[in-house]
Amino acid sequence: MADMIEVEGLTKLYGDFAAVTDLSFVVRSGQLLGLVGPNGAGKTSTLRCLAGIIPPTRGRVQIAGHDLAQAPVAAKQELAFFPDEPRLFDYLTIRQHLEFTARLYQVADAAARIPPLLTELELTDRADHLPAELSRGMKQKVALACGLIHSPKVVFFDEPLTGLDPLAIRRMKDTIRRLGQEGAAIVISSHLLHLLEELCSHVLILKKGVRVAYGTLAEVRQEFAGHEGASLEDVFIRIATDDSAGAVPPVQAPPA
Repeated sequence: MADMIEVEGLTKLYGDFAAVTDLSFVVRSGQLLGLVGPNGAGKTSTLRCLAGIIPPTRGRVQIAGHDLAQAPVAAKQELAFFPDEPRLFDYLTIRQHLEFTARLYQVADAAARIPPLLTELELTDRADHLPAELSRGMKQKVALACGLIHSPKVVFFDEPLTGLDPLAIRRMKDTIRRLGQEGAAIVISSHLLHLLEELCSHVLILKKGVRVAYGTLAEVRQEFAGHEGASLEDVFIRIATDDSAGAVPPVQAPPA
């Protein structure tokens, strides 16, 4: 499997405050990485740096083989970033959002791609509605449809289930699984540890901007809880409450 996300020595400073320090990891095609950490651990800063929304202070990020600093347009054409709060245009309908986004990404077969996306996300009946007529959960679906219109190879989710009802949660999880099965490299940041256990093959845990755990779920459970049957919640609580938990040395990408 190809390395779709390569991060080396990522550091993000806000003045004298280090939000992220010397972070390195790899996510391969088809892998789902759970990004975990207490509030203030640097998860959102990490995702925004990876998506090219804010520049890192130091370090290197490659997206699908493109250096994000040297070739930002080529890198961003291969990714989709979904923040926890969907942001839509007030005066564009759902269908117009998809058509506009497809033009931005130069999607030649947009007319063929839009109907299946509307169907999968249960938006067909509301395709001509404006955002003001939609619930928060429906707006989140619109943002998801826009992000998937260009078939990204790399996908970043920041709290993807916020505001969704139980049926929509099931649909969202199915969509995330489908993306992974189709070869996308996915990073999911969430406090819902059961969601990450259900979906993710690998986990990266940050504490005060520093990587303290990285590997497959089984490897991280074994290292921090002593057995592979421990829950991710057990591991998280141990790390979050252990002041002696420090950064582990940089390692190669975990095995597939």
